[in-house]
Amino acid sequence: MRKGRRRYCHSCGGPVSHRIEDGIRRDFCPVCNLFFYENPLPVVSTIVDVDRRILMVKRGKRPYRGSWCLPTGFAEAGESIQGAALRELAEETGIEGRILSLVDVRSYGSRFYGDLLFITFEVELLGGSLQPKPGSDTVAARLFPLEHLPRIAFSSNRNALQRYIAGKAEYWAIVDSFSISVRGEETGGVRRDLLSDRMIGVIEDNAESIARRWMNDALNNPSTADFRKLDQTRLFGDVREILSQFGKWLGGFYKDADIRAYYTAFGRKSRGDGVALSHALSALSLIKKHLWEFALSQGMWRKTLDIYMALELDRRIVIFFDKAVFHTTKGYER
Repeated sequence: MRKGRRRYCHSCGGPVSHRIEDGIRRDFCPVCNLFFYENPLPVVSTIVDVDRRILMVKRGKRPYRGSWCLPTGFAEAGESIQGAALRELAEETGIEGRILSLVDVRSYGSRFYGDLLFITFEVELLGGSLQPKPGSDTVAARLFPLEHLPRIAFSSNRNALQRYIAGKAEYWAIVDSFSISVRGEETGGVRRDLLSDRMIGVIEDNAESIARRWMNDALNNPSTADFRKLDQTRLFGDVREILSQFGKWLGGFYKDADIRAYYTAFGRKSRGDGVALSHALSALSLIKKHLWEFALSQGMWRKTLDIYMALELDRRIVIFFDKAVFHTTKGYER
């Protein structure tokens, strides 16, 4: 989008004509033998994210006066593009920052300025406090939660924010899941909304297949030989029940008291059936093994998020079955 053709040469003052160069029709001065080149104007924007709240400014001038946008402005001659971004941020909000990364580069045609090149950076706040203050070109500056962003003036800002949020999605999911997991341990409970909760439905839907794999393993494994003398239908039902309990525990519906009661009884029943304690504990270990092998078979380890989910699930498997082993042993000893 051109702002309008020039009519006179800035060097000799003569009229400007046109000539084709490199397949492009350009302004040309025949007296000076000089081509005039049209280049996009560089515009810089910054994304300042404070606890998933984005710093926005309300514009005080045209275009889009009264609308919200990222801190945005033209780069000036003699400054780096990064320096321009930090200068505009300071001028429009009073905030000092440090460039972290390039988020987005996008072309835009403006009816006011012609061709523009929007360059958006992620910027880290310098200092411990954030008190944004509007500048000469803005009438307000404030933080907006990601889920409640205002209507944004420039499409280039909207696109940059979409790319930024998409790029942070996995990182935020890992941070949230870790935080929830830690809080669950501190309060002695299992909390919802962990990444590995995604596996709950998959495990429950495939509990029968996992149980059959365990049966094939346990009935042929020397470490669980005592289970061969038990009724296989009942044994299969017991394994299905343990898998169901694990799924309920992942979902937060099965508490430590439930684990204690069930596995204490499981230990007593194993002793009554003439199953050695070592064989009972080995049976639990084999269930843990087949759960983990099944989880890996679902395509984990492909992405960072998958890796974290797998590690988190493994950690939760260990916690559950450590409790099961402890209470089974206590029940057996009684």
